[in-house]
Amino acid sequence: MLYIPLGIEVNIMPLIGILRRQKRTLYVPFMEGKSFRLVKYRLPLQVKKFGIKEPKFSKEHIKNIDVAIVPIIATDSTLRRVGFGKGMYDRFFEKNRKKIKKTIFVTRTLCYSKSIMTQEHDISANMLISKEGIIDQA
Repeated sequence: MLYIPLGIEVNIMPLIGILRRQKRTLYVPFMEGKSFRLVKYRLPLQVKKFGIKEPKFSKEHIKNIDVAIVPIIATDSTLRRVGFGKGMYDRFFEKNRKKIKKTIFVTRTLCYSKSIMTQEHDISANMLISKEGIIDQA
C-alpha cells in the first residue's frame, strides 16, 4: 500500500516506478466519503478534489497488505500519526488493521514530540523514515 504524493509529501513516485518494474502489486487510496478504499495502481491517473491524483476505481478484494507506506506531518513518543486532520487513514486502518503486516511512516522533515500529542485512535507505525534518519519499533 502506497500513496500518490501531494506536493508537500515525500515524493515516492521513483519507488512506485521501481516496484512496478518488479511487477509488484501496488495499491493506493481512492477517496470515498470520509475515508478511502484501496485500488490497484494503474495509469492514467485522474486529478480529483484537492488536486489528489487517483487511478480509476476498481473493485478488488484485498486479503493482505505486506507493507503500508503512509505520509505523516509529525509523530510523538508513541509513534502514532499526526496527519492532515481529516482522519481518513485512521478510519481505513480501523477497518483493515488485521490485513496490514507492517506500517512505515515517511516524512520530509522529522517533527517529533517527546510528549504525547496523539490519541488512541491515531494509527501507529513499525518504522518511521525521514531525512534525519530511521526510527524502528521492531
